[in-house]
Amino acid sequence: MKHIVQFSGGKDSTCMLLMMLERNMPVDEIIFCDTGKEFPAMYDHIAKVEQYIGRKITVLKADKSFDYYFADYVKTKGKGKCSKGYGWARMWVRWCTRLLKQDPTNKYLKNQGNYTQYIGIAADEPKRHKNITKNTVHPLFDWGVTEKQALQYCYDRGFDWGGLYEHFRRVSCWCCSLQRLSELRTLRKYYPELWRELIDMDSRVEYKFKPDYSVEQLERRFALEDLQQKLF
Repeated sequence: MKHIVQFSGGKDSTCMLLMMLERNMPVDEIIFCDTGKEFPAMYDHIAKVEQYIGRKITVLKADKSFDYYFADYVKTKGKGKCSKGYGWARMWVRWCTRLLKQDPTNKYLKNQGNYTQYIGIAADEPKRHKNITKNTVHPLFDWGVTEKQALQYCYDRGFDWGGLYEHFRRVSCWCCSLQRLSELRTLRKYYPELWRELIDMDSRVEYKFKPDYSVEQLERRFALEDLQQKLF
């Protein structure tokens, strides 16, 4: 039996990994799916975790990049709205999760023989826990560890993600089109280089960032809000 930790780099998977090692639970391999659109601070965090535990994390990647699937991939099946590229993800079409995370993970696990996969689902995520699959364990849920407790556990051990959790609820892909407006304002304010890249990405596809507005329109809106705050 091979014991494989699914490591996203976020608070829950980090807490789970550290707790498992502290409890001397078997961990044969730690896998991380790199979408290529993680926050720079996330890559720093992963390196810090490797140094802390004294082990390397196996990085999995899709055959093609996010940018390729996003704007250049020519679809040959399905109706799809975009003639070229998948464009921005929507709640009903989360192609990025499937192609850049699920598919590489499934492809890797397929060759692992008999295994148990450990995923960081917290105790206050019962809906996600209901979707548990064969050969999968959710240790944090079983231990009663909540999301808040998981974050504090990591903070207590010196992991702060460069302040990402002070700005965002979730710290997955920085360019996610499913972010709230408040988080997009934060991205623009604290990560201007990423915001400029987001504007450029949006210019490359026909269907814009949100169904009702583009990133360029958001830029004008946020700039106007900044000006109003200065005036009043």
